[in-house]
Amino acid sequence: MSTPRMHADELDLDAPLVRRLIARRFPHWSALPVRRLASWGTENAMFRLGGELVVRLPRHPGAVPDLAHERRWLPLLGPRLPVAVPEPVGAGEPDEDFPWPWSVYRWLAGTNPVAGAVEQPELLAEELGLFVRALRRVEADGAPTGYRGGPLPERDEPTRAAIAELGDRVDARAVTALWERAAAAPEHGGPPAWAHGDLSPGNVLVDGGRLGAVIDFGCAGVGDPAVDLMPAWNLLPASVRGVFREAAGADDAEWARGRGWALSVALIQLPYYWDTNPALAENSRHVIAEILTEAG
Repeated sequence: MSTPRMHADELDLDAPLVRRLIARRFPHWSALPVRRLASWGTENAMFRLGGELVVRLPRHPGAVPDLAHERRWLPLLGPRLPVAVPEPVGAGEPDEDFPWPWSVYRWLAGTNPVAGAVEQPELLAEELGLFVRALRRVEADGAPTGYRGGPLPERDEPTRAAIAELGDRVDARAVTALWERAAAAPEHGGPPAWAHGDLSPGNVLVDGGRLGAVIDFGCAGVGDPAVDLMPAWNLLPASVRGVFREAAGADDAEWARGRGWALSVALIQLPYYWDTNPALAENSRHVIAEILTEAG
């Protein structure tokens, strides 16, 4: 299965490679069929292993630390959350065919929702909000700083650079004004709290319209939990944003920062993935359009 290269330094990964890795590291699984999965993912490649397992391999060196991060923290977080999260069941190690660690997880059923086509939007909004609230309540002492755990204004330079790079592909004046308004919101005043850090449609699984699982905890850590309000604009329709906000327990300042996080992430991702990840680029355009519409 051919997939586009999203990073200059990423490796070519395919099913025969995964079969060799499994045969050497986990021979008891060597008879299971292997097939590559289509994915929104930009950092890791996913391969279905039989009916109950999935193999996750870093695409490039920058994704390698996420594997160890998930192995360390998912066993702590999983039992404290109201929906399923990935469960590591095998730790692959570097060898002559693959230079980095890799992991085997239990398979989680479900499909990625599509912004603008959510089957049960009010129910999904409430369940996502309750997931965010539950994650915030997990003990934060000794936890790592989240990949997106710092103050929102720290993203000012890359956000403005992305706006400049996009040129006339966005309304630069309007998105700059919205970004400046979000960056001026009061900063997080409470203690650091756990956040997933990348609650995009590609990291949410739904089953029958309900939230079935949340995946990819490579960005998870503590900081300003407003980052986990991004689904209000990258997934949920405007009509149920209030349901999500109430379930998550976000105040006005936090909501403003969450909108800023959604806008900044979309603006930075859009030029980078414009050609290499059409689904992610389209979702970024969706986020920008939703925030512009909301602002009138």
